[in-house]
Amino acid sequence: MARGDQVYVMRPWIGISSVYEHHGIDCGDGTIIHYRKTDIAEVARTSMDRFSQGKPVHLKPQPVAFLPDNVVERAESRLGEQRYDLLTNNCEHFASWCKTGRNESEQLAGFGLQLDRFQGVDFRQLIEGVTRDRSPEAAITLFQQALGDISAAHRALQAQYQQAKQDADTWQRVAQTALGRGREDLAKAALHRKVKAKKKMDALTQQLAELVEVQLTLEQSRRRSEPGLS
Repeated sequence: MARGDQVYVMRPWIGISSVYEHHGIDCGDGTIIHYRKTDIAEVARTSMDRFSQGKPVHLKPQPVAFLPDNVVERAESRLGEQRYDLLTNNCEHFASWCKTGRNESEQLAGFGLQLDRFQGVDFRQLIEGVTRDRSPEAAITLFQQALGDISAAHRALQAQYQQAKQDADTWQRVAQTALGRGREDLAKAALHRKVKAKKKMDALTQQLAELVEVQLTLEQSRRRSEPGLS
């Protein structure tokens, strides 16, 4: 690892080890700048040991990137930031932006399921239905079908989230403009629209979290069903 590298460690989730990548920027002096999660998620500089938590640190290759000093400067420019968002500004979004200028999270596209397929479905019943009274081969086939089109589903969900976020920002600006012109009635109406957009954002975030849990649970069940795996 070297100064300006984008690095990551595997972290556990809902009791399952090594589920997701936690990203940061190597400062080259034994410290990492990353979205540290304590009581509140904040961009902070911590020691390599605190970042790794005893796990191996991996390099995230980026074919096109800024020079190392520029990468670290970009990371330092956001120290203290507290705008973590699972869908649009998570630890990988942050590190990728520092390294390449692109606000991307490749791993996030790997979580999710077909939204239309699971509207109104009891997730636990789905899991039980896939795993109950099936041969390992049949179960694996059903798992693959259930986990299909993951990236497409994530893009659809994220597009809805981004639109809701844009709407919330727009209504906030409208409210501020209305107040500046002494139109409290219009400001209240705009803020009401903003609250509705924020509620939609919260619902979409929760939906993604539930889909991720289903995907992980299905994956665990698939592994148990594969011949030769326990």
